[in-house]
Amino acid sequence: MPLDVCQLPLVGGHPALDLANTLERGGEPPHDFLTDSSALLRWSVRVGVVSDAEVDQVGWAWRDEPAAAHAGLAAVRDIREGLHLVLLATITDTDGGTAGDPIAAGAALVALHQRWSGAAARARFVLDSSRVRLAYGTVPAMLVPDRIAEAALDIMLTADLTRVRRCPVLEGGCGWLFLDQSRNGSRRWCRMADCGNAVKARRLTERRRAARPASS
Repeated sequence: MPLDVCQLPLVGGHPALDLANTLERGGEPPHDFLTDSSALLRWSVRVGVVSDAEVDQVGWAWRDEPAAAHAGLAAVRDIREGLHLVLLATITDTDGGTAGDPIAAGAALVALHQRWSGAAARARFVLDSSRVRLAYGTVPAMLVPDRIAEAALDIMLTADLTRVRRCPVLEGGCGWLFLDQSRNGSRRWCRMADCGNAVKARRLTERRRAARPASS
């Protein structure tokens, strides 16, 4: 039975990467952990995109206007797919090529810019102590997708994208994305306790199985 979205390990190192990992792309069809607007809202609170104080505002807005809830979920899924395409194009495969399609990534950037532009149009300037910041999510019905658009912009503009990794599918990994924050940039698995150890155990079993005929 698939995990609930709130049981998913947060391995990305950034909310935008954890968002990309809410779609399990290996199956046919892919399994979407953001099953509905309720799952999206619970996940958003968990990763800190929405505060505990804001969750009720969003919930009330979505209950009063179900179409807004559906639109918010659709917007987040669009951002997730676009971001995944862009980040794949920044990842270098073992053969030296990119893991994604640069043309698809270019189209995705246009769509992401449109999503962010809408979020920025709803944002407002806020004076916090000695600095001014742009506060996203001023409209409760659009708070979640606007904050997700902000997170997508943040990782694309401020993160070192050469440190974005994909858990190696060809070696038995899950394909989740994560930010490699290790000192020497050598992290290979989403979580060593999951994919890393599972692949090591499988390889050990295969080696033992292959060695049996020789020993007999």
